[in-house]
Amino acid sequence: MIELTTADLVSITGGRITATADPGATVAGVATDSRECSEGWLFVAKPGEVSDGHHFIDRAFAAGAVLALAEHETLDPDGAVHPAVIVQDAVIAMGQVAAHLVALLRQQGTQVVGITGSAGKTTTKDLLAAILATAGPTVAPIGSYNGEVGVPLTVFGATTDTRYLVIEMGATGIGHITYLTDMVKPDTGVVLCVGTAHAGEFGGVENIARAKGELVEALPVDGTAILNLDDPRVAAMASRTRATVLGFSMDDDGSGAAVSATDIVIGADGCPEFTLTLPGGHSHRIRSGLIGRHHVANLLAAAAAAHALGIDGAVIAGTLQDRGPASRWRMERTERADGVSIINDAYNANPESMRAALRTLAELGLPGADGTARRTWAVIGEMLELGADSIHEHDLIGRLAVRLNIKKLVVVGRGAKAAHNSAVLEGSWGDEAYFVETPDEAEQLLQEQLEPGDIVLFKSSNSSGLRHLGDRVAAHAVPSGPTGTPATGIGGAR
Repeated sequence: MIELTTADLVSITGGRITATADPGATVAGVATDSRECSEGWLFVAKPGEVSDGHHFIDRAFAAGAVLALAEHETLDPDGAVHPAVIVQDAVIAMGQVAAHLVALLRQQGTQVVGITGSAGKTTTKDLLAAILATAGPTVAPIGSYNGEVGVPLTVFGATTDTRYLVIEMGATGIGHITYLTDMVKPDTGVVLCVGTAHAGEFGGVENIARAKGELVEALPVDGTAILNLDDPRVAAMASRTRATVLGFSMDDDGSGAAVSATDIVIGADGCPEFTLTLPGGHSHRIRSGLIGRHHVANLLAAAAAAHALGIDGAVIAGTLQDRGPASRWRMERTERADGVSIINDAYNANPESMRAALRTLAELGLPGADGTARRTWAVIGEMLELGADSIHEHDLIGRLAVRLNIKKLVVVGRGAKAAHNSAVLEGSWGDEAYFVETPDEAEQLLQEQLEPGDIVLFKSSNSSGLRHLGDRVAAHAVPSGPTGTPATGIGGAR
């Protein structure tokens, strides 16, 4: 982090200093979790949905913090006021500090990239950061830090030698992305797709498109908007920006995309291979280490943004070659010793990403070169924040699982039960479709019925908790029978 003094923080936020704070003290890092504080750090005591950061100020100072950014004074165990800068809103103050630091970074030539979309942000961010790191020091979010707290925390990770700052931008309402763009002033903006994630909060898909387009509206005239021309709502954002538009496409439909994928082939391991074409007609054959055809769009977006930032095509292709996921629970594949494959894609879910994951699972279950098919299991939980469309969208997912010939469907939790009901109506019955109330019940079912050769997908929204179930099942193994061969389990022969 670029060091700031207590006096700097007072000036930036308009806050007031407590009597015990040293105006000349410098902070070397920022944390909103007291467990993450280190020597010389600033602890932001923000109120949370579950707990209030002010209750953890003592722990932060014990861990090495030298200052708190707080909304009211607090006392240490001896009754003395904690050294702090007191502000009206700690989260807004974080944004003010981040905006100040970005302004300093810009003076030294740091390029800022913003990435948004209803799905694929984290994967695209990871891919782009890997490419840009070949050209200079690059800072990108940890995991999915993409909101009013996560974006400032990403900025705080930048230093005076940072050449590229990659920002992931999420939103659950109109104006949220504008708040973030006002903070970081991106030079390049990437819009991946407009889906139905958070549709309930936004009040409809058109409002989602309006919100995602706030990113390209914020770009400067000498900036670049990277747009997915395969998504009509994203393609329409070209009229909303003064920046140069660089489109990408994985459909050979004459879209005029300057960055495209052709001759797409999905390998037996589910990883796509394709020919990447960049502006100027330069082409490179790439095999990705990511699982699923849908990741081709994320690869193209990262390639397009890197090209816009001046990275050579051969470097882009070389970096993307065989690169797998960098963040957890994104089509994360684990091969158990007993021959069961686990694909954990349960970091988050919306109807678009759920459909993409199910199609990938179906492709992985197809007969291989030896003519042998694999039994496929889809373990799905609730897709949250869909509002009034929730039952309908879960219904569609259950029907799709049957139509894709997924062999076993396990629906976890009342919020997703419509997917089980529709699967039964569509033609799955008996031991093909299961409904369980909890992840623990699902774990027991899988432990009893999984057989060597099975492939299991876990997919749900983050709060549904299936990512942790996927981790536990990945650590299991089918018990051996008396002859040393794997037991078949309750499900019997496949």
